[in-house]
Amino acid sequence: MEAANGARKRSGDVEIADERSELTIDELARRTGMTVRNIRAYQSRGLLPPPEVRGRTGYYGPDHVARIELIKELQADGFKLDHIRRLLDGARGSSHEVLRFTRMLRMPFGEEHTEIVTVEDLAERWGTRDAALLERAVKLGLLRPLGDDRYEDASPTLSRAGRELVQLGIPISEALTLLESVKRHADAIARSFVKLFLEHIWLPFEREGTPDERWPEIADVLERLRPLALESVTAVFRLAMTEATERAFGREIQRFQRQLRQEERRARA
Repeated sequence: MEAANGARKRSGDVEIADERSELTIDELARRTGMTVRNIRAYQSRGLLPPPEVRGRTGYYGPDHVARIELIKELQADGFKLDHIRRLLDGARGSSHEVLRFTRMLRMPFGEEHTEIVTVEDLAERWGTRDAALLERAVKLGLLRPLGDDRYEDASPTLSRAGRELVQLGIPISEALTLLESVKRHADAIARSFVKLFLEHIWLPFEREGTPDERWPEIADVLERLRPLALESVTAVFRLAMTEATERAFGREIQRFQRQLRQEERRARA
């Protein structure tokens, strides 16, 4: 039954706050799964707007609930409270746009799913139980230790490439050396794309005061940049691999032809 002020409903014998109701701090804590102490801490750090005070009681509304849920989700994504406060200060009323933007930032590039492997699996793949190689793979970020000799394979695609190289006769140690080199170059490329976004998109947006109406535009630019980055790297690598192969095998073919001519001359002598 709805109360006289339209703010509460009953569920069995338990009184609960309606989604549109004004909440006391205790009710807000129950609604969001937070403690009153943490809610007060959010307020003191500027993360949560103050309540509307009537008499001696502060009342919170749906915006406070949404703000707390956003903060919790950003924290779960690894953001520190100081960073969250700066994001929220910049976004002002655009909480859902901030959430969309930060989700996009942390979204993995591509749809690859990780796999769980054991030490036995790795020994079979690599043809060795060398602990130093396992340590290198962890340091490279290919494997994440889970305990009990189990690992999360961060990129099954790279793992398959490594297995193929081993089957072709290339030692796993050399394959890891190659991947380490590729990762160094990939890190540099990634930093270049991030720098491009920061200098030409994000910093001008910040200098404008992060206006509410431009948050969707900034998120859209980031969303479009993701596939562009992948496509650009793939296209450039195709060209580079073609040129490198032609140069290397062109020299080898020339050397082989010279060797054949020398053998023919010796045969005629």
